[in-house]
Amino acid sequence: MLRSGVTDVCQPRTELTVRTVDWDHPDAEALRAAMAAEVGPRYADRAALMSKTQANAVDESSVHRTFVVYRRDSEGVERAVGHAALRWNGSDLELERMFVHPDHRGTGVSAALLQASENAARDQGLPRLILQTGDRQPDAVRLYEKSGYTRIPVFPPYEVLPFSNTFEKRL
Repeated sequence: MLRSGVTDVCQPRTELTVRTVDWDHPDAEALRAAMAAEVGPRYADRAALMSKTQANAVDESSVHRTFVVYRRDSEGVERAVGHAALRWNGSDLELERMFVHPDHRGTGVSAALLQASENAARDQGLPRLILQTGDRQPDAVRLYEKSGYTRIPVFPPYEVLPFSNTFEKRL
C-alpha cells in the first residue's frame, strides 16, 4: 500500500539460475569480454610479460565446464550476470575466468558460481579445487578467502607470473 508522496523503494525479487554452457556460448564470451575490459587495464604495464608467457591463456580443449549465472527479474527478463569455467590443470580442476557483472556483485552470484564449480570438482572425485588470481584484484582475494579458499604455493603455469595469488579449497 502506497500513500501519497511515498515511493516503494524495495528491489524487485529476482531469481538466479546457473547453467552449464559451451565455452564459446555468446553469453559466456560476452561476460569474459566484460571481465577483460575491467581487469585488463589493471595489468596494462605487465601486458608484454603476460602475452609472452601465455600463462593466463585458456586452451578451450582443457575446459571441463563453463557456467553462466542468469538473473530473472520481476518481469521475467533473464540476463547473463556471472561466469566461471573449470579447466584441467594436470590432475586438478582449476577455476578460471570467474566474473560477476558489477551491477550484480554482492547479490549471491559469486556464491552460486563457486558452489557450481565446487560441486563439479566433487563430481569428478577430486579432493580440491584450485585457482589463481592477480595481485591487483583484492576483491577477488577477499571473496576466495571468505569462501574457505587458502593460499598455496604458486602452481604451473603461473610460476612465471610473480604477482600470482594461488588458492585451493579442500572439498
